[in-house]
Amino acid sequence: MDFDVVIVGAGPSGLAAACRLMQQAQAAERELSVCVVEKGSEVGAHILSGAVLEPRALAELFPDWAERGAPLKTAVTRDDLYLLKDAEKAQKLPGALVPKSLHNVGHGTQNYIISAGNLCRWLGEQAEALGVEIFPGFAAQEALIDDDGIVRGIVTGDMGVAADGSEGANYMPGMELRAKYTLFCEGARGHIGKRLIERFDLAAGRDPQHYAIGFKELWDIPAEQHEPGLVVHGSGWPLSDKAAGGDGHGGWFLYHGDDNQVMVGLIVDLSYRNPYLSPFDEFQRLKHHPQLKRYLEGGKRVAYGARAIAKGGANCLPKMTMPGALLLGCDAGTLNFAKIKGIHTAMKSGLVAAESVFEALAEDDAGGRELTAFTQAWESSWAWQELQASRSFGPAVHRYGTLGGGAYYFVDQLLGGGKLPTLHDTTPDYRLTPAAEATRIDYPKPDGKLSFDKPSSVFLSNTNHDEDQPCHLRLSDPSIPIEKNLPEYAEPAQRYCPVGVYEVVEESDGPRFQINFQNCIHCKTCDIKDPAQNITWVAPEGGGGPNYPNM
Repeated sequence: MDFDVVIVGAGPSGLAAACRLMQQAQAAERELSVCVVEKGSEVGAHILSGAVLEPRALAELFPDWAERGAPLKTAVTRDDLYLLKDAEKAQKLPGALVPKSLHNVGHGTQNYIISAGNLCRWLGEQAEALGVEIFPGFAAQEALIDDDGIVRGIVTGDMGVAADGSEGANYMPGMELRAKYTLFCEGARGHIGKRLIERFDLAAGRDPQHYAIGFKELWDIPAEQHEPGLVVHGSGWPLSDKAAGGDGHGGWFLYHGDDNQVMVGLIVDLSYRNPYLSPFDEFQRLKHHPQLKRYLEGGKRVAYGARAIAKGGANCLPKMTMPGALLLGCDAGTLNFAKIKGIHTAMKSGLVAAESVFEALAEDDAGGRELTAFTQAWESSWAWQELQASRSFGPAVHRYGTLGGGAYYFVDQLLGGGKLPTLHDTTPDYRLTPAAEATRIDYPKPDGKLSFDKPSSVFLSNTNHDEDQPCHLRLSDPSIPIEKNLPEYAEPAQRYCPVGVYEVVEESDGPRFQINFQNCIHCKTCDIKDPAQNITWVAPEGGGGPNYPNM
């Protein structure tokens, strides 16, 4: 199938690009064919974010978003920021010490507590009304690159392949979707984006990308504990508890949305070194702190999910252009971690991309060019300026800790943003301390009220994969987990995976590494954190994975 533009991923950047392309086509009275492929069972099924939305890019795309019924129902009314000192104590930070990037109300800013999945569902509706073709349940498996090194589209994965690689009863071969320009918007650690970065050397001269794993739960809570519009952020315990083995950085959030619901989550920087650290269990014990417990107690957990976050910022942002294609949104790493927000910058990258692609098609209908005009337009945008102003935030946290890094960033912002010397972090996130030198962490058992186990959590993610299909978690060397990772690092995959995909099973002839790929929620953490870089995540059969409601 041939299109003018193929977009991989129905997330904020991809859908924003699709809508803007068709807006321009209608204004110019020109025929334009735009296709979006989405591996989730529906638009929004794989979307997971906090989320507090800064609506700047949305307003550029649809100035009448409110009249159109965009799902921005709950405006932020109050910001609180806490430092958790230990399992019982917390210190509220005065507003004057809160960096302006964390202000969500006042100071000329009005942000909204939203479901990112529902925003994408709404954007999908707008895109289809404009004439975009959206194909959910189809996983892009590889890029089509011709002999001249020009990206010409994508190939979707075969459907109905059995676990042994044979063609099952419902086999359907993948399709070539050819395009004059292809936009890759797969989200953080996109598996095609990862290969394109390597193929075209897009990360040359950049710091290695840095990641976190973000957890989120949706809770129904008693009305008397609910304050619509309240945004609470915090850091410190439990990740700061070095005596108990904590050596990580990160922060937590608790957002009061509508309908007596709160979104609670923890973001764990994947630069941690202790192989015994379990991000999932850190999140579960966090909820027992009185500062969070007071909102959650008596409530009911109704949804769970996790996914990787590309948080390196401007220092780690790869070149986003290659012949015939662009790398956008979190596939490139446009999130502003100092704001804990990425939807607005992802959408802006999609808007800039759409304008650059449409201009190129107007000049040369054949396509396949490297869109240097995109780079110029992107680096002139407010999104790029925002990322530049906060480029030292992540490296400062890695170097000086959460408090010290936050202080460095606070001073930097007082001076106008980006005025202090630029800091860098060139250490890859997958480095770990040998298990023999690390502190074992004794996590409390979940109580089933505030804290829970992995099986009950993956159940709430509505994850499903056809069991009779090839495993989409590929080991370059199957011997490494038991022969290397187990003795050196106590095989950390058992702990960094948020849904129990990886197990070391003891058998009569010794331990065996087991992959329960049916549990996978496509977070990509294993692809990032494995110390041997032995695991490669690829897209499974389309339609598999989580089905997040209202997340």
